[in-house]
Amino acid sequence: MNVLHLSAECYPVAKAGGLGDVVGALPKYQVGLGINAMVAMPYYDKKFVKEHPFDTVFRGTSKLGYRSFDFEILKETTDVLGFELYLVRIPELLDRPEIYSYPDEREQFVAFQLAILDWIIKTEKSIDVFHCHDHHTGLIPFLIQYSSNFSTLAKIPSVFTIHNGQYQGWMGWDKFHYLPGVDPSKGGLLEWNNCINPLAAAVKCCWKYTTVSPSYLQELKINSNGLEFLFELEGEKGIGILNGIDTEVWDPAKDPMLSFNYTKTTVKSGKEKNKAEICHAYGLNPDKPLFTFIGRLVLEKGAEKLAELIKEMMLRNADEFSFLLLGSGEKDIERDLKEIQTYLKNYNCYIGYDEQLSHQIYSGADFILMPSRVEPCGLNQLYALRYGTIPIVRTTGGLKDSVIDVQDEGGYGIRFENLELMEMIVAMQRAIALYQNQKKINQLRKQMMELDFSWNKSAQQYVELYKSLTLIP
Repeated sequence: MNVLHLSAECYPVAKAGGLGDVVGALPKYQVGLGINAMVAMPYYDKKFVKEHPFDTVFRGTSKLGYRSFDFEILKETTDVLGFELYLVRIPELLDRPEIYSYPDEREQFVAFQLAILDWIIKTEKSIDVFHCHDHHTGLIPFLIQYSSNFSTLAKIPSVFTIHNGQYQGWMGWDKFHYLPGVDPSKGGLLEWNNCINPLAAAVKCCWKYTTVSPSYLQELKINSNGLEFLFELEGEKGIGILNGIDTEVWDPAKDPMLSFNYTKTTVKSGKEKNKAEICHAYGLNPDKPLFTFIGRLVLEKGAEKLAELIKEMMLRNADEFSFLLLGSGEKDIERDLKEIQTYLKNYNCYIGYDEQLSHQIYSGADFILMPSRVEPCGLNQLYALRYGTIPIVRTTGGLKDSVIDVQDEGGYGIRFENLELMEMIVAMQRAIALYQNQKKINQLRKQMMELDFSWNKSAQQYVELYKSLTLIP
């Protein structure tokens, strides 16, 4: 079975968040299950591209409305990622260093999708399933069914995965002419709230859509940035499949980014050594429980609450804990977190993104805080569990599906219900109290590291979904 994953991101080629991690791992695990999983993504002027060999396998010309553009399809020749990787390069459109935030971002991703379909049509490349990820590829299910240019692909099943329903790729009707061979009478399939909405179009037109956790599938019906009614209407098409993690990349026993590797049997000494190293580097006391936050500093993650929370906790529980933060995002949140650094002891922050530092923090921290407003799946808590770091999470989305509170049977994490200061304080105080029982902490660490949140189970669920749509045994 030939499955083509279409995405704006794929780790380690180009990553801005969890989408990149998923697309960099899921196809590899599917290949292990006998599926010919491939990834096609835009070309970015990134380190990975410069350091790996690529061949041009196709050159073509397409049109974005009244504008013609040349494109080429590049294939990574060594399959170093464990699957076939294809990049779409378009001069002056898809050849830039960054993934997002250009003023012509809509044109970038529409052109990407058109180039992919042109390539497949003209080369008659065999595809059994299109697996589209987020709104950047959301027009594919519509185009293969309702564009006369791509009608030969109409019988190929399309699966659409929603990694984050808050971002939908909205564009005005002045861009309708970008879509070739489309009868204007089909415009209703693109429309939501008086604009073209690629995410809504994908949900309407795909054969099946998936969310990255079962709980998020239900939450979209009550919180999806205006699409709540659509998810009610199309609910029978939806399936919730919890994300996994790449346990080859995230393995404390072999992780090359760590100074001290460890297993579940050596987790106590391994974490102590890594904690001592990172606390020394950032001026923190390794004898205290080390809390961390790793991620985007945005409202979606509850990050605007962090500075106030840390200040209040320092007033209530001074000298009882340390806090190290890694992240970047909204400038006012960054400013607040850097400002408290100037006068608080036992607190430090690194504003920016550093993959190696994140691995080191997971290995050294005792607790990771995730006060998310919205968390479709969340990968940080899964990485933390793999490294024996106890997650403190708000009960939402994939956090709800993957973290059981220590007060419940079989529990190993700490959960709170609402994004309110007092609830977060209580959760952190529970963690500080728990830390005093080192026998319990070490038992929890071993328990967490034995949990299986790899892609094995989830990849199999996707394969079963593909087979149900294609009738390929």
